[in-house]
Amino acid sequence: MAIYRHSERLPQEARKGVVAIGNFDGLHLGHQVLLGEARTRAAALGVPSLVLTFEPHPRSIFQPDLPPFRLTPFRIKTRTLEALGIDHMVVAHFDTAFASISAEDFIQHILVEGMGVGHVVIGWDFCFGNKRQGNAALLRAKGAELGFGVTVVEPVRDGSTAIYSSSLIRQELQAGRPDFAARLLGRPFEIEGRVEKGKQLGRTLGFPTANVRLDDYLEPAHGIYAVRAGIDAGGATRFIDGVANLGRRPTVAGKDTLLEVHLFDWSGDLYGKHLRVQLISFLRAEENFDSLEAMTEQMHRDAALARARLGQGDA
Repeated sequence: MAIYRHSERLPQEARKGVVAIGNFDGLHLGHQVLLGEARTRAAALGVPSLVLTFEPHPRSIFQPDLPPFRLTPFRIKTRTLEALGIDHMVVAHFDTAFASISAEDFIQHILVEGMGVGHVVIGWDFCFGNKRQGNAALLRAKGAELGFGVTVVEPVRDGSTAIYSSSLIRQELQAGRPDFAARLLGRPFEIEGRVEKGKQLGRTLGFPTANVRLDDYLEPAHGIYAVRAGIDAGGATRFIDGVANLGRRPTVAGKDTLLEVHLFDWSGDLYGKHLRVQLISFLRAEENFDSLEAMTEQMHRDAALARARLGQGDA
């Protein structure tokens, strides 16, 4: 998948394509239906499939003081879009100047002149342009005038009444339900980051950990998780079962939120490498223990339960 950090004067091989537009945070099953529509239509027309997305996420510009909320930061979004078969990814830099562009100018200068779109695919609730004045009706009217088609994908539901949405996934993760979030995502929720050196306390307790900071990620419920983790190697990544603590580590006077991952039956140096950690099952809330001995005893129980949840043993 080719990646363009601009939407101006795309090369010929990326023009006249079918373009799916959106933030696509999470790339959940609803997003995947929309992207599948773009791929199918592109294949039928014999043209490339593209995604036009925005970085940083507009919410971080309009509400910069809110806590981190991303489900799929740029690196994971890119990898997932490529796995979903998108040919080209166009990343528009979002700032206050970009936000001030009128809906009509967005269509004329970015979609038509910059990208040379042949067809646009959007979700039913997609709005764009200054003060979100652009919508599906405007796109259809301008498409008829300027020579591109428009497909609007209606809400996609999870088999009940709930619409697949990034907001719903955030709620499930913050409630300690990563299994429900996975059903909406179509895959386990992942936190990826570079492994940092910590105090190495876990090693002295018999539970060496790989430490990953959350940075821009949404903070799921603090506590102990059964996880699968692997060194990022794209599609070839081999995931290893483990148990992890996500939180502030009150027993050892921790302050910042950290993901500490203990991999089962594995040894090796992970410092400086990118680790992909899938949250599979929530085991319990984070606790403040009276002693390291009490904490270690509970860690053994957590590890046994995590193995059972991951299919390695009895609960």
